[in-house]
Amino acid sequence: MSIRPRRSVLYMPASNARAIDKARTLPADGIILDLEDAVAPDAKLAARAQAVAAVKQGGFGGREVFIRINGLDTPWAIDDLAAVVEAAPDAVVIPKVSAPDILSMLGTRLLDMHGAHRIRVWAMIETPMAILRIHDIAMLAKDSETRLEGLIVGTNDLVKEARGRIVPGRAPLLPWLASAIAAARAYGLVILDGPYNDFKDAEGLVRECAQGRDMGFDGKTIIHPAQIDACNAAFGPSQEEIAEARRIVAAFDAPDNADKGVVQIEGRMVERLHADIARRTLVLADAIAARAAG
Repeated sequence: MSIRPRRSVLYMPASNARAIDKARTLPADGIILDLEDAVAPDAKLAARAQAVAAVKQGGFGGREVFIRINGLDTPWAIDDLAAVVEAAPDAVVIPKVSAPDILSMLGTRLLDMHGAHRIRVWAMIETPMAILRIHDIAMLAKDSETRLEGLIVGTNDLVKEARGRIVPGRAPLLPWLASAIAAARAYGLVILDGPYNDFKDAEGLVRECAQGRDMGFDGKTIIHPAQIDACNAAFGPSQEEIAEARRIVAAFDAPDNADKGVVQIEGRMVERLHADIARRTLVLADAIAARAAG
């Protein structure tokens, strides 16, 4: 089992060179160099060149580096994609993926452009149509040519398109979030929660991180470096969880329990499925420790 931590993935405008330099020192698991929403139309050409230069320069350590391009229906998209192929980041983020054919077309385009196979694709789920077709979108993970690795839920755009409101607890969004998580899990995709907009509201961020973690998200996209620590804490196992996972794994690894589906640990009955969960917790903990050491 191999797991790459994606607890905190920070959007950085590719037009801001100082922000990109700072990103190389931040404890975020991933950096999204943004060519879309964070960049004004007259700055997109310079931002594109700057994103390519930043990825080629490297220096991001163990941080995963994404480039979010402009929508495939915009005049910037093809040149953005060519820049991605040139830079070869870990992944390209595609905004507003509302149908599977967009990803199929993108996979074909990357192949035609001789994009390095290591470049993965992440789809942003930002529209009601994307939620209605989430199964078909996620199912493309079975097609290796699409390169689909993960989903990012764009909660702000979802609320806008639904004509709803952003409220504490996100009750109106929960069915949509759950649908996206179910689809991701069904097809082995990673899935990231949307950003928490009020970066000065530390308590609200902690609550929303806990909610996203408990729902099943792998991590959260963020808009400010001040949000990194809360996300890392929420989406990574605590020391208590790691210790408990070790106890569970040790119990099931004991020779006397080799053929048992249920064992007793400190007065509790624990099933073998909990051992599977515990093993994943330990693999994630090891990956986080390696990431910190690197």
